[in-house]
Amino acid sequence: MKTINCKGTLIDHSVPKVMGIINVTPDSFFDGGKTTIQADIVSRASSLLAEGATFLDVGGYSSRPGALEVSEREELDRVIPAIESIIAKFPKALISIDTFRSSVAKKAIEAGACMVNDISGGQADPDMLPLVGKLKVPYVLMHMRGTPQTMEAESNYDNVTRELISFFSERLAAARKAGINDVILDPGFGFAKNHEQSFELLNNLDLFDVLDAPLLVGISRKSMIYKTLDATPAEALNGTTALNSIALLKGASILRVHDVKEAAECVKLIQKVLS
Repeated sequence: MKTINCKGTLIDHSVPKVMGIINVTPDSFFDGGKTTIQADIVSRASSLLAEGATFLDVGGYSSRPGALEVSEREELDRVIPAIESIIAKFPKALISIDTFRSSVAKKAIEAGACMVNDISGGQADPDMLPLVGKLKVPYVLMHMRGTPQTMEAESNYDNVTRELISFFSERLAAARKAGINDVILDPGFGFAKNHEQSFELLNNLDLFDVLDAPLLVGISRKSMIYKTLDATPAEALNGTTALNSIALLKGASILRVHDVKEAAECVKLIQKVLS
């Protein structure tokens, strides 16, 4: 059985799981500003859990292309009360902290989170991998070049799939050396990748099996979907479901989504097909 250890609970990811997004930011590309007060955050968490989310991903720093920088203090002021409010209402909730700062990760775990989701793969903060190894929590290691402010100009690859596999091989070794037991890999769709590269990665997702680590796929309502369909993020749910289905058939272990009910249904149906 393939498992991830969260708070002493072994989560079996041989059956894919769903991670619901809770952005406590004013400027995220789809839902910015919708969950910035505690009552709305708890209500959002309640809905996501009821719809079938195994994990809740709380983030206070928008990583959309060109997003404004956020100070450490402001990020903490956004995410720590959110995590504390969710845990107070749902003590068993499995919360992931979406941050590239080790200081924020540490305080978030102390507040009740049980997983770190790092868009920089440990490259933005040299203290991140040692901290996660010390805390003994699962770690989502994402691929990105540059920063959210600069990444759109960093999409020059000779072979995007091969370069990501090489990157993950090196970063996995670094994570293991730091004592991190549970590493989940995220190709970082849209992060320093143009739409063609993102679709190529999705088509080649099964090639990442060679790394022997669970894969998280986060394509929910992204521009690779809505711009291809000449639509808006609000109109991209059907496209998200279509591509999530492909991701599951290609071996994704976790779907990170805005719309948990639809993703959970997707998992159930794909599992039926594969059985």
